[in-house]
Amino acid sequence: MSGTTTAAALRRRAAGAGANRWVVLVVLCVSLLLVAVDATVLHVAVPAVTEDLRPGAMELLWIVDAYPLVCASLLILFGTLGDRVGHRRVLLLGYGLFGVASAMAAVADSAHVLIVARALLGVGGAMIMPATLSILRQVFPDRRERALAIGIWSAVAAVGAAVGPLLGGFLLEHFWWGSVFFVNIPLMLVSLPVGRLLLPESKGDGQGPWDVVGALMAAAGLFGMVFGVKRLGGGEPVDGASTVLPLLAGATLLVLFVRRQKRRPQPLVDLRMFGRPTFSTSVGCIVLAMLALVGLELIAAQYLQLVLGLSPLQTGLRLVPLTFAAMAAGLAGARMLRRFGPRRMVCSGFCLTAVAVVLLTAMGPTDDCPLLLSGFVLLGFGLETTLFGAYESMLSEAPPEQAGGAAAIGETSYQLGAGIGIALLGSVMNAAYAPGLSSVPGVPSSASASASHSLGEAYEVAAQLGGPVGAALRGAARDAFVHGLHVTLLVSAGLLLLGAVMALRLPRVMHCEAQEPRAVDLPGPREAEVAAHAPPVTAR
Repeated sequence: MSGTTTAAALRRRAAGAGANRWVVLVVLCVSLLLVAVDATVLHVAVPAVTEDLRPGAMELLWIVDAYPLVCASLLILFGTLGDRVGHRRVLLLGYGLFGVASAMAAVADSAHVLIVARALLGVGGAMIMPATLSILRQVFPDRRERALAIGIWSAVAAVGAAVGPLLGGFLLEHFWWGSVFFVNIPLMLVSLPVGRLLLPESKGDGQGPWDVVGALMAAAGLFGMVFGVKRLGGGEPVDGASTVLPLLAGATLLVLFVRRQKRRPQPLVDLRMFGRPTFSTSVGCIVLAMLALVGLELIAAQYLQLVLGLSPLQTGLRLVPLTFAAMAAGLAGARMLRRFGPRRMVCSGFCLTAVAVVLLTAMGPTDDCPLLLSGFVLLGFGLETTLFGAYESMLSEAPPEQAGGAAAIGETSYQLGAGIGIALLGSVMNAAYAPGLSSVPGVPSSASASASHSLGEAYEVAAQLGGPVGAALRGAARDAFVHGLHVTLLVSAGLLLLGAVMALRLPRVMHCEAQEPRAVDLPGPREAEVAAHAPPVTAR
């Protein structure tokens, strides 16, 4: 009789968990929205920040790139910390830090203070992001339901990308640039109490010591690599102390990190997952997709404002079709994955994005609204199709007991791709832009050197010169920027085609494992203890 009672109680518990997991998804999506808005809200404010704080070319790159770079560097550290103390606890602490750092960024009075604040935002983001995917993977063990949940999750990410530039543009129309960071504070104030009440606690097995040294090695290695890439194309002289040395040091630390993880019985990252072609290919596809997306979004925002002369709000509105197309792809992703399979879905997404990028090379110094609309729609739909298929394949390939590690790897690849994308495509842009200003008639060499740093600085120098000389410099800078944009788009198209070739290693069809939905600490502590000692209930 007691066995029958226990089985009935467990069935009621499973039914409640099934109802609650969709509520958990809503809370996780709000968490993602908090991070996604901050990743894009600064893009439309870059010209205003440049005018007010007057950062150099490298400082401007760091202002934009500090957040994704720090976040990518620390995801493994906080992901494994969540396995020890609970992802929910780390998530809530991340909310608090995110709010404090947002207030610090809003009142920053120098480029260095803003860089530090953006770095702290990256720390908060690294505390928030691993929890979303790891909890999602555990509360949605059935692959069909998980595909739908990931589609909703990725559509919310697209909403954040849309809300960021739009909200930033609206605030810049009425307030100073620091107001774009204040939007994080209301979201944090809502997320903190709601997350505390509704989110389930999720922990790993917690076996073995926590490898803090390994996490710090990975963070330092990533910093060194990306810093070296930034120096190579940031307009600074290339020398061993500031360029080659960070690259070598970063690569060495990452190699040592991999060797350390292979030797440890309980590694931070189970590198055996990379031996699975589906997992490693999915991670590579995420990196390449984000590398193309974030760098192009930043350059597109500057093109719309500085070349076409649109206001920040108009710029945000122009980018909305890209994000709405991404939302549509996310919501339709589960159906497309079942019909076409991971290989065709991800490969087609890369190819469609490459077509969009090549189409956008027709952009010139004058506004062509139909061209931009069609290009941005194809770009958003193609990239989101790619990211959805890659994320779903990666999470499904990882064993359930390693969901936290897989989530940390996925988010690290996402953020690392974004950070390197801004650095790499920004470097290509600078390298193609600067030569166009080397020989403008009548412009002093010192003025040409200053104008070659960025289009915003070129406009300032042109305004100081005035007259025909200033007009000539302004026109040459605009043409040089458009030329650099075309070169950057072609480089991005090549990377996207490389991703399409890489995607051919993914499986042809979607294999749906038959798993019984389960809860993750959704019931109270006493119920969980009883369930742990009760006999399993088999699905009929």
